[in-house]
Amino acid sequence: MRRRLLTVAALASVLFTGLTTAQATGRDSDVTRAFQATSRSTAWTLAQRVPLKFPTYHPQGFAIVGDQIFLSSVEVLEAPVKYPVPVDGYDRTPGKGIGHLFVLDRQGNLKKDIRLGEGTAYHPGGLDFDGKDLWVPAAEYRPNSRAIVYTVDPKTYRVTERFRVKDHVGGVVRDRTTGQVHGVSWGSRTLYDWTPTGKQLEKVANESQILDYQDCDYAARGKQLCGGVTTLPGPNNTSYDLGGLALLDLRTNRILHEIPFPYFSPTTNHNATRNPVALETTPTKLRLYTAPDDGEDPAGTELQIYETPLQ
Repeated sequence: MRRRLLTVAALASVLFTGLTTAQATGRDSDVTRAFQATSRSTAWTLAQRVPLKFPTYHPQGFAIVGDQIFLSSVEVLEAPVKYPVPVDGYDRTPGKGIGHLFVLDRQGNLKKDIRLGEGTAYHPGGLDFDGKDLWVPAAEYRPNSRAIVYTVDPKTYRVTERFRVKDHVGGVVRDRTTGQVHGVSWGSRTLYDWTPTGKQLEKVANESQILDYQDCDYAARGKQLCGGVTTLPGPNNTSYDLGGLALLDLRTNRILHEIPFPYFSPTTNHNATRNPVALETTPTKLRLYTAPDDGEDPAGTELQIYETPLQ
């Protein structure tokens, strides 16, 4: 009887969310369990550096789909400028730019450049793959603004608008257990929860005061793994980026596990988790993909891949 009840519940979840049974059920993933076994003393090795030999601009988010890597990025044509005093509720001009979603192979070769955004909403953010589609926002490059949430077919590259939000949305994740879409605001100070058609279900303050999440990915079951940085003042008018990774429960927004990531790009000294992040496991290792440097930096952007043995 118990097995029958579980089967009916799984079927109901599939019908409601449109996800497959495998996506809607199951235990914590290998990535989730491996990340929860890390600590602040975990040693990571920079195992691989892959130069990206095309204009990358300012990378934002990663999604790994089989042998493809999807990288969102913003090309700024005219940078936003702070107003002396707020204008119509905004603290700066919208600027001008172009939103990109680059499709790469694992060797870093560019396969496709998909354009995202509309008008002043040209800033793509962190993205997620739900097993069928990529979910990615494009927002104005200023807080308290607006955003458009899209899906992209990873096979045909077709872009579909899903809904609009009256706030800057810096990244989205789709929960495979409920079908709901979760997002973060400017600096991830606000956490959102929407239906797949954009009905707002929840808007709460982020309990973390340590990290501003830059990119998040779904982590089975019912969780998200986020990377980010917080810029802090240092001595003698200097500053530095405190980087880290966090695992959050998507139902409660509670932080389940969090670690600092004290590793920096060898070419710029940017913290490794400054821009996009993505985690995966091999049979023996937990692997972290990063791209902390911008295209305008002296050496351009690299995929910098860190590894640590599974515990």
